[in-house]
Amino acid sequence: MRQLTVQLEERSYPILIGSGLLAEAPQFFEQYGLTKKSPLLIITDENVAPKYLAGLEQTLRAADYTVVSAVVPSGETSKSLSVYQDMMTVAIEGKLDRSSAIIALGGGVVGDLAGFVAATYMRGIKFVQVPTTILAHDSSVGGKVAVNHPLAKNMIGAFHQPELVLYDVDTLQSLPPRDVSAGLSEMLKHGLIRDEAFAHWCEEHAEELLGLDPEALGYGLERGCGIKAEIVSRDERENGERALLNLGHTIGHAIEAIAGYGEFLHGEAISIGMAGSALLGEKLGAPAGLYDDTVRMLRSLRLPVTMPKHLDTDALMDAMMHDKKFREGHMVFIIPDRIGAARIVKDVPVSAVRDVIELLKEGAE
Repeated sequence: MRQLTVQLEERSYPILIGSGLLAEAPQFFEQYGLTKKSPLLIITDENVAPKYLAGLEQTLRAADYTVVSAVVPSGETSKSLSVYQDMMTVAIEGKLDRSSAIIALGGGVVGDLAGFVAATYMRGIKFVQVPTTILAHDSSVGGKVAVNHPLAKNMIGAFHQPELVLYDVDTLQSLPPRDVSAGLSEMLKHGLIRDEAFAHWCEEHAEELLGLDPEALGYGLERGCGIKAEIVSRDERENGERALLNLGHTIGHAIEAIAGYGEFLHGEAISIGMAGSALLGEKLGAPAGLYDDTVRMLRSLRLPVTMPKHLDTDALMDAMMHDKKFREGHMVFIIPDRIGAARIVKDVPVSAVRDVIELLKEGAE
């Protein structure tokens, strides 16, 4: 088992990565302070529930935990205020109290939703992230939890750190190839912003990662989580450095909002966004070749790098204006200076962003 720690003083918590960890969940839950005297609520989705919910319920009940479960539709639409209210109803009817905990069993959507329920139920109770996707190696670490508003993604949220992240890599073996690629987008992102050698490692080991090779996957998840943990430990509430983790997200979130949640997986939209950020970086003075190198790395993981022509540029620009990273009339972007190094630029010209959108469209077939 690989173990990392997110260092946040009294709110520090472990990330446990390994095989067979779901079967050992009760001992980890007890070790990290989840009481057996109060009910646990497992929140999962329709894709994950048939594979892992019954087993986890049985394992916990056999260890004398009281378990309540809720299954939400899969996909981004479950990060809504209506589904959030449904989960609050389940929690109240399940008699969760201030000593209870919520278990997020699933990918990033489930983690964000369950975490936001935990952050707001009785003004905040414990929760545990149990990711079942590669993409969730990013979203399960750092305590950012949220639901969406029709006008903007993740606009309604909180910072609420989990008690632990329990990452059973066996759950990744059932992922469809497209989901694997989408998850690896965020893994590569961590290398692009902070670790040039790791970014190149992702490209060099692309076939092993895409094939879910246990050794490659274990190292990639450990290093990706480790980079995020290092940054979160220094800037928990995104007052500075943590914003670097948003590389590709300004354009990516706009794509998701305009295309509708479903046409693109989150990691696919972020991949296009990272290609756009590299283009923007070259426009703002980064060395030539940054865009080509970034695109090559993304393509090695079978990720999209061009903007669909049917997405309206004005609509995309408007969506970016609603993004949390739009401040005081300026567009805020995470701009790479080179592979492995990025910076926060708070006054990016709107005209430059529009030009990048059009260039991304020109590359589309």
